[in-house]
Amino acid sequence: MDARRHVALKESIRSIPDYPKPGIIFRDITTLLSDPRAFRRAVDALVHPYAGGRIDQVAGIEARGFILGGAVAHQLSSGFVPIRKKGKLPHKTVSMAYALEYGTDEIEIHVDAINPGDRVVLVDDLIATGGTAMAAVSLLRQAGAEVVAACFVIDLPEIGGAQRLRDLGVPVRTLMEFEGH
Repeated sequence: MDARRHVALKESIRSIPDYPKPGIIFRDITTLLSDPRAFRRAVDALVHPYAGGRIDQVAGIEARGFILGGAVAHQLSSGFVPIRKKGKLPHKTVSMAYALEYGTDEIEIHVDAINPGDRVVLVDDLIATGGTAMAAVSLLRQAGAEVVAACFVIDLPEIGGAQRLRDLGVPVRTLMEFEGH
């Protein structure tokens, strides 16, 4: 993506200070999603490295990863696998627990969502600590997937989540970075 388009895409993100708590700047992609040109550019940029290759499934992390991942899956002519919080999927599931700042949480996929050997791209809006994304990679691998890459619109590199995914052997693609938390 050329620098002019990159700046325009980054400018489509709304920054909300002190949300959800003081000292945090929330990077809100709903403004990007509501701008048809920015949304299209973001999806095209996420799709581009994998176009023409074999991607069997795109896995999206609840909830904004569903929006982006569905669009990416459509463009790649791939299936879509929703990765949801525990208790939200109606059929038999497999789950993965992961650590939060205080306590743990779990994510799930349907037991029949992945076929062994499926090539999967993981998609979400933002990578911060990487906890949810690392759990998603573990869950997908447990189901037999080959996680080809993880893609995010936004990286918060100071927090280190993208590097944690790379340390797991997952190539990471992000469209932009923001400083801070």
